[in-house]
Amino acid sequence: MATKTKKTTASSRKNGSEEKLIGSLRCYIRARGPELLEDPNVTSVGIGRKVTGGQRGKQVVLQFTVASKVEPEVLEELGTTLIPETITVDGVEVPTDVVERSYKPHFRTVAEVESPARKTRLDPIEPGVSVGLAGSVPPSAGTIGAIVFDKANGTPYVLSNWHVLHGPEGALGDEIAQPGPHDDNRVRRNRLGVLKRSHLGVAGDCAISTIEDRGFVQEIFELGVAPKELGEPDLDDKVIKSGRTTGVTHGIVRRIETVAKINYGGDVGVKTIGCFEIGPDPANLPADGEISKPGDSGALWLFKQANGRPGTVMAGLHFGGEGKSDPDEHALACLSTSVFERLEISLTPPAPEDIESIAGYDPDFLGERIDAPQLDAALSRDAVLLDGSEVIPYTHFSLTLSKKRRFPFWVGWNVDGGSLKKLSRNNIRFVKDPRLPANTQVGNELYENNRLDRGHIARRADLLWGSLPEAQKANTDSFFYTNITPQMDDFNQSSKNGLWGELEDAVFADVDVDDLKVSVFGGPVFQDDDRTFRGVKIPREFWKVITFTEQGTLKAKAFLLTQNLDQIEALELDEFRVFQVTLGELEGRTQLLFPATLHKGDTLAVPEAVAERTPLDSLADIQWD
Repeated sequence: MATKTKKTTASSRKNGSEEKLIGSLRCYIRARGPELLEDPNVTSVGIGRKVTGGQRGKQVVLQFTVASKVEPEVLEELGTTLIPETITVDGVEVPTDVVERSYKPHFRTVAEVESPARKTRLDPIEPGVSVGLAGSVPPSAGTIGAIVFDKANGTPYVLSNWHVLHGPEGALGDEIAQPGPHDDNRVRRNRLGVLKRSHLGVAGDCAISTIEDRGFVQEIFELGVAPKELGEPDLDDKVIKSGRTTGVTHGIVRRIETVAKINYGGDVGVKTIGCFEIGPDPANLPADGEISKPGDSGALWLFKQANGRPGTVMAGLHFGGEGKSDPDEHALACLSTSVFERLEISLTPPAPEDIESIAGYDPDFLGERIDAPQLDAALSRDAVLLDGSEVIPYTHFSLTLSKKRRFPFWVGWNVDGGSLKKLSRNNIRFVKDPRLPANTQVGNELYENNRLDRGHIARRADLLWGSLPEAQKANTDSFFYTNITPQMDDFNQSSKNGLWGELEDAVFADVDVDDLKVSVFGGPVFQDDDRTFRGVKIPREFWKVITFTEQGTLKAKAFLLTQNLDQIEALELDEFRVFQVTLGELEGRTQLLFPATLHKGDTLAVPEAVAERTPLDSLADIQWD
């Protein structure tokens, strides 16, 4: 997790009285800033050092910027009032300073000479290069600031500005292009992902996009470092950025705790943005005097180390600079902590064990709600409860557990075929779920020194999707004994049993599945005459229901793994077969009730006579239509 960090910079060498004054002024601006900006001539207010004759001095002041600096007698014509020479803050008379200055967002592009690599399609992508809203009008481009991660599930995103990825004409879910459409109008070819979250307000001008079908690196283009921590700027801190338009430039923080009025045009109009201001570093001036230009929006400002090299602490997110008529060169950046809190992101993905919530089976995964199977009253009394519920959630799957049999009545899971990961199962142990009583679960005591295999109900490979930490957690969750049932080794290794483990793969291979999403239910069939081994009744039949949508139509296909459909079988048979059956047949066998939505999607026609039913010899025998 990225955390706010303390820097060894000019700010940490301030005397105690100055630190106390700055602390008081921070509180004052946070409380009164929006009120002070109600004056139409005031463009921002922040903490800075007094400017005399165009030179910054050492005195800390409450600094106002105004659109027009005029004589007192003209103030009334502008609808403004005279800013007092001092303002009392916590009983201290603090001098004010008035500077003529205006601001604008830095996302519209102009002709400039720069490294073309920043404006081309990259794979892997990296911070510091062009990005933009695919449908922006006119076409525009900004900068990728950083690769960030969802705090809850670790999904990687691209971080930039609201006005780069969203803008007045955008909406959540809109396509994002890299490079931005101003740099290359082939937006279909350059599609990067979709707009996931955004914010425009006091917390900042910020947004994130998904990253689809491309790799990424976290090191910033031409800086060679990746941000690892969030910092808070102070006066005189030295910073550096790498932007799409001006490349690598150096600056000095000259105003902090600033609130500025920015006109975003259109229906959005003027917005108040919390930020800090950066001026050119006299020791590292750019050739053209510009530390930022349009197209740099979204770039990260990093604190510089004592040796002058870029550090790994993020100071802020660049989003604007001076207006057209403003001769003073400066840049504006959002506070990193505010941006990250608002967008719920981090610089590092959470560890699998730190993922905040376990989603479990999602009944709305396919768009049309598909509820889990229901237990009748007798079965419900046999269900193990977790926090009063018989549905026990894990990452990407849920189940209901039988107290008597100590195996699940059913397991339900979702499969996102578009984001599946390949992860190793090495060093993952089968364990009992510590949330549940140990005596309600069958553990390793059943499987030692015999021919029984531990068989996953929710197939491990089906669960490994989403962000990498999410997939890793699902990988681990799949090994809880609540998702495991005993299977004879010849059951697992039977020549026909290969079909059972490939049913989910077959639907992706043989059907045009909408959005590559599938929901599955499965479990054992409990029968009174199941064989007992080491005090445990071993199920000898298993069922599975695969649900998907094809061209908007929901379909449900049911399967049974058994030795014989008529249940008059010799248990010594070593050949298990896969039959395609109806949901009604599964309900009769399992005593579970499937939702009406699934029955609507079950269109299988079967012979009335069981003797006429034949097992599946190959995946090609499955009736998907």
